[in-house]
Amino acid sequence: MSKFKKSAKKKQAQVSTASLPDIVFMLLFFFMVVTVIRQKEALVDVKLPKASELTKLVDPRKTEHIYIGKPRRSEPNAAPAIQINDKFVKKDGVAPAISGSGLENETVALKVDKGVTMGIVTDVKTEIRKANRLKVQYMAYQDVVD
Repeated sequence: MSKFKKSAKKKQAQVSTASLPDIVFMLLFFFMVVTVIRQKEALVDVKLPKASELTKLVDPRKTEHIYIGKPRRSEPNAAPAIQINDKFVKKDGVAPAISGSGLENETVALKVDKGVTMGIVTDVKTEIRKANRLKVQYMAYQDVVD
């Protein structure tokens, strides 16, 4: 006989599933808090022009987007409209709208329809300068050819 006896196989304790709903709800709340939901909706039709060379925005969260194009719910020959933060503004209202956004001295991205005349864009750029926002980018798309 040996000095040490092997005891009978012990039963494995089952894993308690009582805390499983808590863990599932913690994960659910985590992903709900972390997920970014699109907050701005374009109220104008914008067909971006093509570009040969593009750069990405450094920090899209610190960028104010200005949309210029034909309003979606309008007659066919409507004048182009300027949209900032889900609201339409007139040319003279661009500077106050972007001054009060809380993103001073950050980038302004212009999403301009390719059918809009350059006169409107120049007027908007003048208003942007009045608001002391000097970083301006034009949004465009690039054809990817493999």
